Amino acid sequence: MGLSFQLPVKPRVIVVSNRGPLVWAERCSGTEKKVAVSGLVSALLPLFRTVHGVWVAWGGRASLPNEVGFLHQEGDLKWQEVPLTEEELRLYYDGFSNQVLWPLCHYFTEKCAVEPAWWEGYKAVNKKFAFFTRKVDWGADLIWIHDYHLALLPALLRQRGNEGKMPRIGFFWHIPFPGPDLWEIVPWAKEIIEGLLGADFIGFHTPGYVENFLRAATAFTVATALPGQKGLIYRGREVTVKALPVGVDHEFFAGLSRDTKVREQAKLIRAQVGTEKICLGVERLDYSKGVLERLVAFERFLEENPAYRGRVSLIQIGVPTRAGVGAYEELRRRVEDCVNRINSRFGRSSWTPVWYLARAYSQRELAAFYLASDVAIVTPLRDGLNLVAAEYVLTRSDTDPGVLVLSRLAGIAHYLREALLVNPFNIAEMAAALRSALEMPAAERRFRQRTLRQRLARRTASAWVRSFLQLALEEAADEVFVG
Repeated sequence: MGLSFQLPVKPRVIVVSNRGPLVWAERCSGTEKKVAVSGLVSALLPLFRTVHGVWVAWGGRASLPNEVGFLHQEGDLKWQEVPLTEEELRLYYDGFSNQVLWPLCHYFTEKCAVEPAWWEGYKAVNKKFAFFTRKVDWGADLIWIHDYHLALLPALLRQRGNEGKMPRIGFFWHIPFPGPDLWEIVPWAKEIIEGLLGADFIGFHTPGYVENFLRAATAFTVATALPGQKGLIYRGREVTVKALPVGVDHEFFAGLSRDTKVREQAKLIRAQVGTEKICLGVERLDYSKGVLERLVAFERFLEENPAYRGRVSLIQIGVPTRAGVGAYEELRRRVEDCVNRINSRFGRSSWTPVWYLARAYSQRELAAFYLASDVAIVTPLRDGLNLVAAEYVLTRSDTDPGVLVLSRLAGIAHYLREALLVNPFNIAEMAAALRSALEMPAAERRFRQRTLRQRLARRTASAWVRSFLQLALEEAADEVFVG
């Protein structure tokens, strides 16, 4: 359903995120800009063809102290670069963002480190983002801020005094949002939540995250909740809070599934693996993604189902990330040890149980893996949403369905109930679900696939962008575009 509210003919929108649409890359000829590869960039770049605006973001390189941040023009896109030094990145990004907020929000409290210097660095960089945002936000209808790196920015931007009209401020939190009991761990929880409350509209992926935010806001601040989980009253202002899950480009993935070269590559993958059935795992090598638990579950499956030895292989794509951070280096070592153990225990000259691919792949290359796989195992220990699950479903057709084994602790599980839902901490349950997926009758596979595609039908990337703009720019919304 749509909204009766209409956007301005061509609104002026400022998008702010840690990483942006362009990054600096080293070439033989020197340093040059290239388009960044991310789901956020794919979703938001088309927006700049229909609005006036600027994207404010870091450019992916360490800058020198006092370096000037330039405003770049690339076609329809204007990009205001925020220069960050190595020391700022160490404190704000490697430190507070990734060793405090990331583990906290994914419920890995034992990995949280309370370092006051990181907090000071986080505050300083949020202030720097506020400075560069103010440089370009003149006449803006909306400032749209993204994710946990910039939680203080909404309140900082609201402290602009009488410098003209105050733009609407929207914020989208892309990872899980825990309840107030976990936030108690962080000495600066009150400041973080007050920072978010500087926004007029805050979006999360699921109703559960909305509930957690409302509870945390009323526990740590003077905010009071509105009836029906509609939002909060904070210092005389109404802050609207909604569940508005990100979508993917349906037409893009449907096109990849029909692409002759992609289908040929899928056949080559099946021929190379050489087994009757193929299972697939795809994620960054992050401790929240459940890679190690999935491997152990596959090992349990092979132990309990000897008839499948030689008939099924697991392709595990583990994209390296955050090299040099201790927790990630330890995970990489343990994953490699587990793969070697499984292949040593069960493998033979004609069969490799686990194909471990430690590299990044393009969307086109991933589509070939999706088409080649009978079962996708998407089992993060905690995830804000997880678009790999949606990509797998959308790449497979109703006549050639795969089976999706999905963690109950992934945000997208709230919307994809017809997947085989599992507890990723329960190894026995995951092993049993894998057998059920491999033995599922064709009629049931087709039914589940058709229903999952219907669940995703209205949850497109463009619908998410349009809905957020409508709700954030509207003073009060009576209904949500993506029900």
